[in-house]
Amino acid sequence: MAMQRELFKHIFKKPFTLRYPFKDKEKVHIPSDFRGKIAFYRDRCIGCSMCFRVCPAEVIEMTDDEKGKRPMFYLDRCTHCAQCEDVCPTKSIELTSQYESAGTDRTQMILK
Repeated sequence: MAMQRELFKHIFKKPFTLRYPFKDKEKVHIPSDFRGKIAFYRDRCIGCSMCFRVCPAEVIEMTDDEKGKRPMFYLDRCTHCAQCEDVCPTKSIELTSQYESAGTDRTQMILK
């Protein structure tokens, strides 16, 4: 009986959820301290490997390029803890407010 009472109480109410993909992205409220997708600024990076050392999810792999060691990020593993952003001395890693990080191919989820 309690279930029927709850059903009739909510059956004529308007749904609260928003359909995805959002038609009006400006209607979606993103908090100012939201930790979304990683942005990496390669020109600022000095290759200190601090981000690699602190990452609990092992998202970061150090690779060699023409300027020395640089991080490569596997975004599909990221837990958005922001420890890499906090420890980076040159602020070359930043967590943005971008919340859409799905992809159809795993290679799309690698940030170099």
